[in-house]
Amino acid sequence: MANNVNNPCKVITGKCRLSYAHIWEPSSMDEKSPKKYSACIIWPKSDTAMTKKVEAAMEAATQDGIKAKWKGKKPAKLKLPMRDGDEERPEDEAFQGCWFLNANSSKQPGVVDLARNAIMDQEEIYSGCYCRFSLMFYPFSSNGNNGVAVGLNNVQKICDGERLSGGSRAEDDFDDGYMGDGDDLGDIM
Repeated sequence: MANNVNNPCKVITGKCRLSYAHIWEPSSMDEKSPKKYSACIIWPKSDTAMTKKVEAAMEAATQDGIKAKWKGKKPAKLKLPMRDGDEERPEDEAFQGCWFLNANSSKQPGVVDLARNAIMDQEEIYSGCYCRFSLMFYPFSSNGNNGVAVGLNNVQKICDGERLSGGSRAEDDFDDGYMGDGDDLGDIM
């Protein structure tokens, strides 16, 4: 679970929860913004190893920004990607006791299972499942805003989780053993 030795801005996460999943089709916040693949990545505050990796990658990207984007000095107001779920999403149970960040890419991420086989079934990756992510932290300077953003490289599904979309699967809704009775077919014909 170590950062990439060759690039301190790259992080391979541990087990995180996927939310706001736009892995298969790009989307945008509004009509003016370009469509991108994206994911909100949630991890418990108790996972201090993950938190330290993200903090180290943010610092490395900040140093890159000082050298290449911000004229040799750290901007006074620097936007950082790691956010506190308890402060920013107190009403959302999925974010309680957790850190989160948003990652995106103009290129579709690779998606694999635990055995590193490509996942083609779009139903397999959804908001609420648990994954590992390959992320790249980088500095930005745009329209007077300076900060560190996160690129989404690849996704590895670890296991299923409760869906966060609020919807349910048909398989679960109708898992009550009902097999019909002889009169059911007559009612629909």
